[in-house]
Formats: sequence, C-alpha cells, structure tokens
Amino acid sequence: MKKIAIMQPYFLPYIGYFQLINAVDEFVIYDNIQFSKKGWFHRNRILQNGKDEYITLPLKKDSDYLDVNQRFLSDTWETEREKLFRKIKENYRKAPFFENTIDFLEKILFFEDKNLFTFLANSLTLTCNYLEIRTPIITSSTLQIEHSLKSQDKVLAICKEIKATKYINPIGGLELYQSSDFQIQNIELSFIKSKPIEYLQFGKEFVPWLSILDLLMFNDITNIQKWLGEFEEIRI
Repeated sequence: MKKIAIMQPYFLPYIGYFQLINAVDEFVIYDNIQFSKKGWFHRNRILQNGKDEYITLPLKKDSDYLDVNQRFLSDTWETEREKLFRKIKENYRKAPFFENTIDFLEKILFFEDKNLFTFLANSLTLTCNYLEIRTPIITSSTLQIEHSLKSQDKVLAICKEIKATKYINPIGGLELYQSSDFQIQNIELSFIKSKPIEYLQFGKEFVPWLSILDLLMFNDITNIQKWLGEFEEIRI
C-alpha cells in the first residue's frame, strides 16, 4: 500500500501538519494553488503573555488571484524578519529549549529567497529534518497531471499519477471528498484527527494548537516525535 497526503504550504504549522507528513509514504505540497490571505500560508500563532498572538510574513502587494508560487515576500522583509525574530526571542527566551529552537528558527527566517512558496517549502523541509521525518516531499507542479483540475478531481489525478492506493487528509476536510469516487479508483480514503496534546507553558493556562515553534520551545525532540503518532485515523 502506498499512502500519500496533499496539502498547501503553511508557515510553521501546528503539529497536526507534521503528523500528516509523518503518516504517509509521500507528501505532495501544492505550489500552483491560489494564495489566500485568510489562510495559513503566511501566518501562524505563538505564545505571548499567556495568550495566542499572530505572527505574519509581510508580502509584496499583488493580485489576490495569483498562485502561492507567484507571490513574494515584501521588499522590507530584511527589516521585518529582524523584528519578527526579536519578537519570538523575547516571548520565548525563558523557555527550556529556547537555545536550540532559536538557532533552528534563524535558519528558517534568514533563508535568502523571497519567493513565498520557496520560502515555505524550505521551512517545512528544515522542520521535517529537525524532527527526523523522512517522508519525501513532492512539489505539485512537477507532476504530469491536468493542473486546471480543482479540489477532489485534482487530488484523484495526483493519486493516480504517483500510483497511490491510500489518500489521507486532515479531519477538517471530511466534507470535501466523496468516498465512492475514491473506491471507483481503488483508493482508500481516510482522515486523521489529532489527539489533545498538552504541556507546560510557563506555568500558565495551556494554549493549544499553536505553531510547531511552541512545541519546540517547551519540549525535547523525543517527546515531540512520540506526539507525531498521537492521532486517530478515521477510515471512510
């Protein structure tokens, strides 16, 4: 059985994203998909004074209809990333695993390519390497499919192209797919739902589902690697 997952690229996503990558044999990342400023392409949440706080990548102004691989970080990114780096350092400087994590973050933020997709793909690859996730990551535009296809049709085309026999998606996409259409193609369809994960955050009330950065600041790699398997798989 060959298991795959397909996702948009997100900025330092929560652990569920990496649970999905770790659960499959190959992971396809969309580069030729329309950017949405309401999504998680360029933002996430960290801990600040016991509450969640958004961090955002500044983007060059452009059409809202461009794909993510056609968008770029702003011309002021060199200055803005210094501010973002300082903000994260200030909020987590007393965290138990601060030193290792801040060195890791520096490699991500100071990557010298302003193309948004390239920047995000690099950050995801570095995070997977840091967590010792070995799943190959494939860029969607490199696949020989009809790229004008949308939603489920595009997913099925990708599954067929790379000879997948099982497609796994986060539970949030449960209503996006028809199991009968996958059965016709002899592809098993399932969804993963992350189990609650809780750890100490400066002794205050726990704030769940923050960026993977938060887990890295407060936990050692061994614990995080164990949590990569803390999900329920729902087969349809």
